[in-house]
Amino acid sequence: MSTSTSEVRKAPPARKGGAPPGRTGRRREFTTRRGLVVAAFMAPAAVFVAVFTYYPMIAGSQMAFRNWNLTDLTDTSWVGWKNFRDVFTDPAWSTVLDNTLLWVVGSIVPQLVIGFAIALWLRRRFRLRGLYQALIFFPWAISGFLIGILFRWLFNSEFGVVNDLLQKAGLIDEPIAWLADPQTAMIAVLIANVWYGVTFFAIMILAALQSIPDELYEAAALDGAGKARTLFQITIPYIRTTLALTVLLRVIWIFNFPDLIFGMTGGGPNNETHIVTTWMIKITQQGDYGKASALGLLVVAILLVFAVFFLLATRERQTGKRGVRA
Repeated sequence: MSTSTSEVRKAPPARKGGAPPGRTGRRREFTTRRGLVVAAFMAPAAVFVAVFTYYPMIAGSQMAFRNWNLTDLTDTSWVGWKNFRDVFTDPAWSTVLDNTLLWVVGSIVPQLVIGFAIALWLRRRFRLRGLYQALIFFPWAISGFLIGILFRWLFNSEFGVVNDLLQKAGLIDEPIAWLADPQTAMIAVLIANVWYGVTFFAIMILAALQSIPDELYEAAALDGAGKARTLFQITIPYIRTTLALTVLLRVIWIFNFPDLIFGMTGGGPNNETHIVTTWMIKITQQGDYGKASALGLLVVAILLVFAVFFLLATRERQTGKRGVRA
C-alpha cells in the first residue's frame, strides 16, 4: 500500500524530560531574588515561633538549673542538679508518679474500647446518623476545665446527680463523698476523663473505618467469616497505623492534661489526685520556678522516651507482620 507524502504527518518533537504537550517541562530556576521573597514571607512566622515558643522553652530550661524562687529573686545562682534532686526526694513524688500512671492507663484503655465501639456503630447507615455524630462529637469542643467543673457538681456529696441516681437505684444507702475521699476521688476524675476523651477516639477511628473498602467485608462474608474474625483480621489490621498514632497522641495529651483535675479536685484531697503536670502547676504557684522547671524537663524527657519506644515497637510489629504475609 502506497502513501502519499502529503498524508504523512510529522511527529511532534520529543520534549525534554518527557513533559506532556502544552507544558514546557522546564523548572523555574531558583534565583537569589526568589529566595529573598520566600524568606520575606516566612520571616514573620519564624519570628513569632521563635519569640513565643523557643525562647520561653530555653528560658524555662535554664531555670531548672538555677535557684529561681519568687521569695528571693536576689539569688538566682547556678545550682546544677539540685532542683532535680528536690523533685525526686519530695515525699509527694511517689504518690504523684503512681497517680500519673493510673491516670494515663485508666483513661486510655476505656476510651479506646468505648470509642472503637461507637465508631463501629456510627459506620453503619441508619436514620439520623448525622445527628448522633454531632451529639457524640460535641463534648470534644468544650473546655476541659469546664468539664471538670460540671463533673464536680455531678459528684457533689450533698446534691450531686450521681449520688441521687445511685440512691434511687438502691445501690447505695447514703451519699458518697466522691471528691473528698482519697479512695474515690481518683475514680471520679477517671470517669470524667473517660467520658471526655471517648469522643476523640470515636472521631479518629470512624475516619479510618470509612476508608476500608466494602469489598473486603463482602469477601469475608462470602468466606463465612464471623463478626469477631472480621474485626480482628480485617478491620483492626487495616487501621492499625491510625490506632497506633491515636493512642500515642492521646497518651501525650492525657499526660499533659491538668485542666479537668484542677476543675474537679485541684489535686486533692492530700495529693491523691495530683498528676505530674498538676503538681508542677502547684509548685509554680508556690513560687519555686526552679523546681517546677526541673519537673517540666522531666515531663518532656518521659514523653520523648515513650514516643520513641512506642513508635519503634509499633513499626517493628508492622514490619514483622508484613514479612510473614510476604
